[in-house]
Amino acid sequence: MMSCLRKCPKRTNSEEEAFQEHLKKVAQDSGKRLGLEGDADLKFLLAGGDLIKVCSSSWKKNRFYKLQEDCKTLWYDSKKTFKRDQTFSVDDIESVRKGRQSEGLKKYTDPSAEDQCFSIFFKGHKKNLDLMATSGEMANQWVSSLNKIINNMCNLNHKQKNEHWIINCMRKADKNHDNKMTLKELKHFLRQINIDVNDMYAEELFKKCDHSNSDSLEGSEIKHFYDLLTHREEVDVIYKKYAQTQGQMSTRDLLNFLLKEQREQVTVEDVRKLIEKYEVDPTAKEQQHMTKDGFLMYLQHEDGSILNPAHKNVYQDMSQPLNHYFISSSHNTYLMDDQLKGPSSTEAYVKALMKSCRCVELDCWDGANGEPVIYHGYTLTSKVLFKDVIKVIKDYAFKTSDYPVIISLENHCSVDQQKLMAHYLISILGEALLTKPLGSSMPSNFPSPQELKGKFLIKGKRLNKLGTTFATDNSTEEDAVSEEDEAADSKENSEKAKPKKSKIKLAKELSDIVIYCKSVHFNGFEHAKDKQAFYEMSSFKESKAFNLAETSATAYIHHNMDKLSRIYPAGSRTDSSNYNPVPMWNVGCQIVALNFQTPSKEMQLNQGRFRPNGFCGYVLKPEFLRSLSSQFNPRNVTEGPWLKRKIFHVMVISAQQLPKLNKDKHRSIVDPLVRVEIYGVPRDNKSQETHYIQNNGFNPMWNERFEFEIHVPELAMVRFVVEDHDLASHNDFIGQYCLPLTSVQNGYRHISLLTKRDDPISYAGLFVHLMLLDAP
Repeated sequence: MMSCLRKCPKRTNSEEEAFQEHLKKVAQDSGKRLGLEGDADLKFLLAGGDLIKVCSSSWKKNRFYKLQEDCKTLWYDSKKTFKRDQTFSVDDIESVRKGRQSEGLKKYTDPSAEDQCFSIFFKGHKKNLDLMATSGEMANQWVSSLNKIINNMCNLNHKQKNEHWIINCMRKADKNHDNKMTLKELKHFLRQINIDVNDMYAEELFKKCDHSNSDSLEGSEIKHFYDLLTHREEVDVIYKKYAQTQGQMSTRDLLNFLLKEQREQVTVEDVRKLIEKYEVDPTAKEQQHMTKDGFLMYLQHEDGSILNPAHKNVYQDMSQPLNHYFISSSHNTYLMDDQLKGPSSTEAYVKALMKSCRCVELDCWDGANGEPVIYHGYTLTSKVLFKDVIKVIKDYAFKTSDYPVIISLENHCSVDQQKLMAHYLISILGEALLTKPLGSSMPSNFPSPQELKGKFLIKGKRLNKLGTTFATDNSTEEDAVSEEDEAADSKENSEKAKPKKSKIKLAKELSDIVIYCKSVHFNGFEHAKDKQAFYEMSSFKESKAFNLAETSATAYIHHNMDKLSRIYPAGSRTDSSNYNPVPMWNVGCQIVALNFQTPSKEMQLNQGRFRPNGFCGYVLKPEFLRSLSSQFNPRNVTEGPWLKRKIFHVMVISAQQLPKLNKDKHRSIVDPLVRVEIYGVPRDNKSQETHYIQNNGFNPMWNERFEFEIHVPELAMVRFVVEDHDLASHNDFIGQYCLPLTSVQNGYRHISLLTKRDDPISYAGLFVHLMLLDAP
């Protein structure tokens, strides 16, 4: 409220009363849309309150925070000369966490203030906001209220989100807050929602709605304008074709549509459930009809999504050996940025684990005061305590997935600090840490993800064979083992080159908790086949792995049928860039480690690979990558059980509400185009793109058709990319979505677009028609 009053000119008492009534009405409308009308938590946030913002031990300032009347924007006052107030959107919040959970609060506040503290963590690279309330009770109120708003915003259906966004833009365009829209305000509003129209069209739209001839739109006229704006002509065409019962879709009509267009195996009972779920008109629902609004609701929700709803949950067999799965894996997980001087942070582990990463890496070095630390050795990256990282891993490992987490140790520590590492792992992780093989006798194969649910596995060096865990005498205290290949590679590319050690001392305590992931040097496929136990695994630098995949693909695939392989980026990638993970999956490598902190096409492919199967971080490899009789070679797919030729038909129809890329320039409008990309075996790699639509990011329409011939669909992935066309330079990225071809639904489908970091872009989407058919 304060920000609004500060910006607005002085009003008379009657104007002020009218303005306050306007704000109250806007808040009530927003509360209704969120399903929180009259809610005490919403009222608390709208009223706002004082909090202490914590930036350092000496910088702790009082700030007034409140939720604005759109119920979507948080405002706070700033004392900076050129920033009298600041805002951020609820959509930008990743999480709100109670207590001293951030590194800043741990460092700059006293443990006695634990109950008063909370942090707001943002999506992407935006710095978190560390706050202190006046009491523990007040902190609880802020945290619970913010989480309620965030959850309700996430749970809005597409139509509600659409209305919420458009009405918020209308409110911003209504400069004098009179609940009316002049032609000038209408033009401003259209630019807000990413449409650039000429004056003639804007005037035509305005006149069509100005029934009162008052030169302003209000009430039902604004509603008419909204209906014209959000009218989906392409959906109308589809609906009219199948609505054969008094202008509506009967149960039989909808069944006909689902069978013919969506190619779904459904019954009349399934259709009735869809009507019950999505129909908005009570009369139509009672007649078991679906109106156009209900049909649009169906298309915009999970049943009409590109991702098969059955694949949103764990649907694969999770009882096979661990090495039969692709495992979502990160490299140098502690880094928030580059490999030379970027910050290390426990927050990087939180972000990776919350994206269902199931293998995290810890580079462990001797630290001050006898405490082991984690950082990128021989560089200027900052350091975090080993014990703090283990605590964070314990807290966040199983929030998005119950399946096992592999803790990959790159160990450079002295024996004494290794003993302390083992102590922390055992004491902090407790019973969740796997300290011996499952069962009462020496295993001959890996346990399954199902058997290892909720467990931590340590990957690292081990002094002896796993069978010694069943022996009565195992008295080795410490011994020398060869250093990790990856450690040597990272040194070669570091700022401070240091002579390589060939051996390090290994503490028995740390050795003993390495069970199914013992690190060993790779000496060739024949040596591995004859000499390596199933639990002995090798790490491959990307150049070596790609060379093996190129020259010995079938041998690499057979190696991965028995053992685990970890691939990691070359040390020369000091900017934390990533390699393409697809060729590594093509040869069955399980732990294909990427820099999770870097938003890139490669990370989007990684997240797309693991999007199905409940986004649990484990995906079962195709049968031809698991069967010892297989002679699959991704570079030669002319014959074999993997060859299942398909034609993938794609029609890019339209997009909805694409974000403005340059929000500072209100006249900046995107010129969108869509590119469809296929990734898989080399023979399947292709891309095609639409023409660009000039000056329309709100509802551009292409209606362009593409065809892709697919030879190995079980390894193929499809990526949709939306870009802003630019004649003078590279196109700017707008949004993307990626998933395996085996999880794509046929028919008319909506695609919810994601950012570079794979976070949802509120309201933005593509509308497409897809058909994966057997090749003739």
